[in-house]
Amino acid sequence: MPARELDVKGLHCPLPILRTRALLNGMETGEELVVYATDPASVIDFRHFCNTTDNALLSHETQPDEVHKTVFIYRIRRGV
Repeated sequence: MPARELDVKGLHCPLPILRTRALLNGMETGEELVVYATDPASVIDFRHFCNTTDNALLSHETQPDEVHKTVFIYRIRRGV
């Protein structure tokens, strides 16, 4: 099953986490979500979110972007 995607580029804390949480709550256990964010604080926020919930942060990478300079990409697996 392909991962779902969520684009929260241009949004600032706490909106990326709130939108991620809302989408994950509607997903089945084991499904994966790829989130695209531009807020530099999201690096700390997504780690903390996954450490304090049953969701797993599978990967985190950065990618250059012409509009936002840097896009942070998070792959999260829905927990129990």
